[in-house]
Amino acid sequence: KTLNGWTVITCEAIVDNGDILLKEGNGLVQTKQQYGNFILEFECKALRDDKWDSGVYFRYNDVPENRPWPNRYQVNLLKGMEGNVSSLKEARSEGLIKPGKWNQFKLTVQDTNASLEINGSPAWKADGLGEPAKGYIALQAEVPGGGQYRFRNIYLTELD
Repeated sequence: KTLNGWTVITCEAIVDNGDILLKEGNGLVQTKQQYGNFILEFECKALRDDKWDSGVYFRYNDVPENRPWPNRYQVNLLKGMEGNVSSLKEARSEGLIKPGKWNQFKLTVQDTNASLEINGSPAWKADGLGEPAKGYIALQAEVPGGGQYRFRNIYLTELD
């Protein structure tokens, strides 16, 4: 409902009708806190009819200079790759997205393991998360190349 708890970096993001709307630029809407083990639930919707792109980064502690995004784990929201995490071999999904509609994601991160559900269906389970064991979580703004995105119903539960 607000951007409290988030830092907007090199992009424009607003709260619009209770959603976080990524309006302009290449950058991040990043948590102010770092998290280790957690469950992140959210809904998102691409506002472009084709070639949409965004993502959700997790477990990183910095963004390299002269880059808009970190080099760490990303749940991709690029058309055709939704839900995939390229640096985790088993983290692949297909056919679970409803184009042009709101899609629900549930990412669980526990130690070196991660799993994802999309629209209530298991997408993948993977092992192989490395350092850092704790880091930021961010919504990726890639508006020039991938169009605007909306995020809503974002819930974060820390795990022991």
